[in-house]
Amino acid sequence: MHYTCAVLSVADINRSREFYETLFGLEVDRDYGINISFICGLALQQNFAWLVGIPEAHIVKRPNNMELAFEEVQFDAFLEKLEKYDVERLGNVVEHSWGQRVVRFYDPDGHIIEVGEEMKTVAQRFLDAGMDLPAVSARMGISTRDLTKLLNR
Repeated sequence: MHYTCAVLSVADINRSREFYETLFGLEVDRDYGINISFICGLALQQNFAWLVGIPEAHIVKRPNNMELAFEEVQFDAFLEKLEKYDVERLGNVVEHSWGQRVVRFYDPDGHIIEVGEEMKTVAQRFLDAGMDLPAVSARMGISTRDLTKLLNR
């Protein structure tokens, strides 16, 4: 057995497809009309209740108990791009204790999206500021070995 993908219930497959293609640059792998999957492993399904055989009333809108997480090398450029979209944000940009800046917002169907700086970029920012490897690994909460692997990706 192997994992294949996460499937999100969407109200309008075309609107959601455009959102994920244009904002995130995702590429469609398969298009079955009311179901599409992206190369990255995310899938969208219109008429989800019908697919899984449960009443439409049991499809929860905005459950707020999971998020899709993306990392972006050009985080500031992404923030500028995001400004052009009519999305509801969950607050402002946050910098976590490990140094990663993130922004959270809802997609058109109320799923939480998190976009954060790529962790390699965070580590490089600390190194460029004059921190040594042990200090960076301590700040990020990872071992020096894992930090070295991250930087060599």
